[in-house]
Amino acid sequence: MFLAIVGISGAGKSTLLNILGTLDRPDGGALEIRGQRVDHMGEQELAGFRARRLGFVFQFHHLLPEFSAEENVMMPLLIAGQRESDARSRAREALAAVGLHDRWEHRPSELSGGEAQRVAVARALAPEPELVLADEPSGNLDERAAIALHELMSSLARSRGQTFVIVTHSDRLASMAGRVMRLEGGRLTPGT
Repeated sequence: MFLAIVGISGAGKSTLLNILGTLDRPDGGALEIRGQRVDHMGEQELAGFRARRLGFVFQFHHLLPEFSAEENVMMPLLIAGQRESDARSRAREALAAVGLHDRWEHRPSELSGGEAQRVAVARALAPEPELVLADEPSGNLDERAAIALHELMSSLARSRGQTFVIVTHSDRLASMAGRVMRLEGGRLTPGT
């Protein structure tokens, strides 16, 4: 599933995504993900939950400049305790899935903005999360690169059976999603 959440700047899209990603806690109500109540988990339990079940793509790719694309994608796998050989194999698979099989040795400074953002998507995909949350992932890209990134995420959602939730202020980019929701006045409604 590929779901886009749209709304004007300041509507709370990033806050909603941070709550869904268990980075922030809700002020009220309950948060369940796949039937598991997560809003009452402790910090260590939440960190483990995020590492196993969630992937994140942010507006700024936050790649480590001294590491190659492959090493940046390997990082969360190594932190989770995977063997280096397994992490390297998964990283290369994820980079191939985003069309960067020939750029894995390049450092972020040697990549275009669109390529660096695709590395960030690969990093989110490598642990094989059930849910990938993307916060304005194309906000710093030109229109052509932004469209390519959204098409890539839509294709990955279909081919991998993962759920992608993306927040964007662009109705045009949101229209590429299978489903669109609009956030206005603190309420989510079906988008147009």
